[in-house]
Amino acid sequence: MTILEIRDLEVDYDGVRALQGVSLRAERGTITTLVGANGAGKTTLLRAISGIVRPQSGSITFAGRQIEREQPHAIVRGGIAHVPEGRRVFATATVRDNLLLGAYVLRDRAERERRLEVVLAMFPRLRERFQQRASTLSGGEAQMLAIARGTMSAPTLLMLDEPSLGIAPNLIPTIYAGIRRIAETGTTVLLVEQNVRDALQLADRAYVLQTGRVVIEGKAKDLLGDPMVQKAFLGL
Repeated sequence: MTILEIRDLEVDYDGVRALQGVSLRAERGTITTLVGANGAGKTTLLRAISGIVRPQSGSITFAGRQIEREQPHAIVRGGIAHVPEGRRVFATATVRDNLLLGAYVLRDRAERERRLEVVLAMFPRLRERFQQRASTLSGGEAQMLAIARGTMSAPTLLMLDEPSLGIAPNLIPTIYAGIRRIAETGTTVLLVEQNVRDALQLADRAYVLQTGRVVIEGKAKDLLGDPMVQKAFLGL
């Protein structure tokens, strides 16, 4: 089932045409990755889906309704969570309180507690740090917290911007395993990454953006063998 469909999206950002006729689809319970160099338009696309920037033309259809003109708070309540680059956890709050802040749209206390158990099962390291302040976490643990907080509202679509950026290499597999478990629960994941090889190995489908345009799309595993991807991103 298609959860997200973008058609011919055109977006200006800081006076520059950042997205030029971008189209993509994401299916329920799958991981779709957007890869490309800095400035390719990946983050702008996530911001357009979140309602932070307005497209000049084109459509964004989420769960059967067009959302390109909706306000960000309505998009969040409709089932989209966006974890931006840079983690942005509340440093003085505990892991527990950071997670509960992610569940502010859930009014039922029992449901919030149930969601806590779900996300702690996805990222067991956070259970060990549950009562610690976020300021005491490593960079990788803080990234786990940011992702887990994004899933606390039980979103239909979870968007992750550069989750491996600045993370110790030994923690990246743990973060990616958590992302895979999120998708296995039925949440659709839209993943922006510069770590192209790992992203293509994790994802089900991939889109390569170049100067605001989709230049290649297909099954992620197939793109690992694409000569253009190998030359441009994998150094082969």
